Amino acid sequence: MRAKRKVRRTKIYLAGPLFTLAEQTFNAALARFLESKGFAVWLPQEHEPRRNTAQAIFQMDVAAIDWADIVVACMDGPDPDSGTAWECGYAYASGKPIVCYRTDFRISGDTKGAPYNLMLTESATSRVELRFRTKPDEFHRRLLAHIRRTSRPVRTKFSRGQN
Repeated sequence: MRAKRKVRRTKIYLAGPLFTLAEQTFNAALARFLESKGFAVWLPQEHEPRRNTAQAIFQMDVAAIDWADIVVACMDGPDPDSGTAWECGYAYASGKPIVCYRTDFRISGDTKGAPYNLMLTESATSRVELRFRTKPDEFHRRLLAHIRRTSRPVRTKFSRGQN
């Protein structure tokens, strides 16, 4: 009997601003999309009640990044969110792949070839930058391709006849 390999879902930490209703709605929709494609997703806004202390939120997010196989981070805005930037820096220092996406077509970087802060563009394993009027389906397709290229399925040890 041939042994089957068990494949566990790639775990994504979904980083991005979560301060407006629009940001929260976009983040949740993106998380559900990624889950529908077989990924396990940690979305901070779904685990951080504001009644928690700043230290508790910080520790929870650090543990979630440690849990994740990959960080997918939003780089929208004139300057990407400072918390998201920190999460990317921590992931980079931890050796985790980072996929940065930008749905904001404005250029805010100060260096040629870097549409936003060069420390973020250059620490990214992969980047998705959209043009004006990109449709949501196109964004999803492109982001998914970058995530799949960046992360490989994580395989566990061979198992014989185990379910």
